Amino acid sequence: MENTKELLFQIDSSLKELGSQTPAQMQAFSQLMKAVEAPGNLDRKTKELIALCLSIAGRCEWCIAFHVKNALDAGATKEEILEAAWVAVLMGGGIALMQVQLVQKALDDLT
Repeated sequence: MENTKELLFQIDSSLKELGSQTPAQMQAFSQLMKAVEAPGNLDRKTKELIALCLSIAGRCEWCIAFHVKNALDAGATKEEILEAAWVAVLMGGGIALMQVQLVQKALDDLT
């Protein structure tokens, strides 16, 4: 398992490279992300916890790192993040449970 900060660096580097290679697509995705993340009926923290659950279910190590950081930045506590992770485990079973170690590592690396 890589350090969470290294995973976040990899994400940033990859997205910058994609942005230079495919600017129209990255701009369109960025606009979608801003629209979805904008305040609405759900606050930012809730949206990040949902995104974290989907990251666990999707078994995406980079996504888990990204959304743990964003959830913390949105004011989620370690306890809220772990509770959300258990919702993912409830829906995703043993495979999701194995992904929770990535959530724990991200929490350790970022807090």
